[in-house]
Amino acid sequence: MKKRILLYAPSLLVGAGLSACSDSPAKEKPVNVIYILADDLGYGDISCYGQQKIHTPYLEQMANEGMLFTQHYAGCTVSAPSRCALMTGLHTGHSQIRGNKEIKPEGQHPMESGTYTLGRLMQSAGYTTGLFGKWGLGYPGSESEPLRMGFDTFYGYNCQREAHSYYPDHLWHNDQRVDFPENDHFGRKTYSQDIIHQQAKEFIRANKEKPFFAMLTYTLPHAELNLPHDSIYQQYAEAFDEVPFNSEIGRGYYPSEKPYASFAAMVSRLDMYVGEIMDELKTLGMDKNTLVIFTSDNGPHREGGANPDYFRSYGPLKGVKRDLYEGGIRVPMIAWCPGQIPADVKTDHISAFWDVMPTLAELTGTRLPEPTDGLSFLPTLLAREGQAQHTYLYWEFHEMNGRQALRSGNWKLIRQPIVGKTIFELYDLSTDIHEDHNLAEEQPERVKQLAALMDGARTESTLFHFGRKSNHIPAASDR
Repeated sequence: MKKRILLYAPSLLVGAGLSACSDSPAKEKPVNVIYILADDLGYGDISCYGQQKIHTPYLEQMANEGMLFTQHYAGCTVSAPSRCALMTGLHTGHSQIRGNKEIKPEGQHPMESGTYTLGRLMQSAGYTTGLFGKWGLGYPGSESEPLRMGFDTFYGYNCQREAHSYYPDHLWHNDQRVDFPENDHFGRKTYSQDIIHQQAKEFIRANKEKPFFAMLTYTLPHAELNLPHDSIYQQYAEAFDEVPFNSEIGRGYYPSEKPYASFAAMVSRLDMYVGEIMDELKTLGMDKNTLVIFTSDNGPHREGGANPDYFRSYGPLKGVKRDLYEGGIRVPMIAWCPGQIPADVKTDHISAFWDVMPTLAELTGTRLPEPTDGLSFLPTLLAREGQAQHTYLYWEFHEMNGRQALRSGNWKLIRQPIVGKTIFELYDLSTDIHEDHNLAEEQPERVKQLAALMDGARTESTLFHFGRKSNHIPAASDR
């Protein structure tokens, strides 16, 4: 068990934020921020969270040198709404994008023009901003492209649907399409993640003399299960006794002949990227002046031949992607800044994606122009007194007839329609982290109290509507 540190450390502060490593106060400069977002990486998919079959030594090192969060939550249980919550500081009861809403031929439903984002926050604080990987919050030519949402540089996939392919026929560099005619759906020539990773490292090098904010939104280990068959892959191909690929499970994706080996290699490749980022920062002498956060956009998936049961990708939790059980929304998070963030610490502070915006605002001394649903967790990062706590966390999910979840303290309420009626599930996470014992019938007053919080947590959305006829979710007065 890692040692908890709850010390007040004013020497770590410049104003409200992290201090820069410098010879004198006159040379101090703002702390750089790198936010690494994995795609469909489960709570238990990396070794520092208990993974036994997949090797992730660099993330283990990152946790040993930094702070590991045990109760951090994604914005939602699928990609677009989760990323919108992260980008805007609003949970899915208030955010614009509350589900995966596709636009043909390429892209997703856009955020509104002028939406205040993490990119705009960091630009206003004097940072050069870049996003490398998957966007998924607009379509090419819309008002919700990365360059119009606060990012100076973008390289990667505009569309999350296109990001299913790791050997795509094109990516985007800013607003220009970059074609790869050598790739087809079954090609193994230009691997997108390696190119995106190199672009991210070049951005870091190019901005080493000025403050920068980089979002590295790799699509690993999202399906399809496809990557170069190099030494990373071969170690797992030789180690795992694989079942034949199930074409029904993998329909629509590249048919990996060894899906277990492919999945494990994708996680290890992601780990390698993280290690290279940390090494780059150390080589450039920037490690003590750069905050690196690593996390995932939702729980583990069952797509393209992936089998979270084999790897216990959900760790001690129940549920996977598209569930509002803990396994679908609780995600790993590690924060690293040697000499600034205490090393080898676990924290059980309860936090969520919508806390990132107020955290970076406090870090940079920026006043937010509009309210968020978040609370800064900078006091926790600095092992400082005064950490504010959420009254509740709220999620809604607009597939499978619509579901809602709310956590208040250790109590978790899930509400979902089944066959024309509303089902409530109540769990005490302090004694039942796996959500096995539904206490709703035993504690009707607590259900009523939490359901009232749930009703008050959201505003109606014209795009993502919980309709009475389709979802049968009653208002408080109807129960």
